[in-house]
Amino acid sequence: MKDTLITARRKKIEIISWLVCFVIANLFNLYAIFAYKTSYAELLTSIFYVIIFSCVLYVAWVFLRLLIYGVRELFRRNRKHV
Repeated sequence: MKDTLITARRKKIEIISWLVCFVIANLFNLYAIFAYKTSYAELLTSIFYVIIFSCVLYVAWVFLRLLIYGVRELFRRNRKHV
């Protein structure tokens, strides 16, 4: 299946976006480890929570982008009609 509607460039952008969310989630986890003075083994034992949190961050980021692009498109259409 070579024909896709999603370009390779868009796929790369989305993967990079999720990786950024994953790094942010890991930084939050690292901050919590420092703040509560727990073992560094928490970095490995809580990886599933970090993955879930990174997915939540990614969904929030996608929703925010859709909202911004939707509002921008509404303003563009209103300018064309006036």
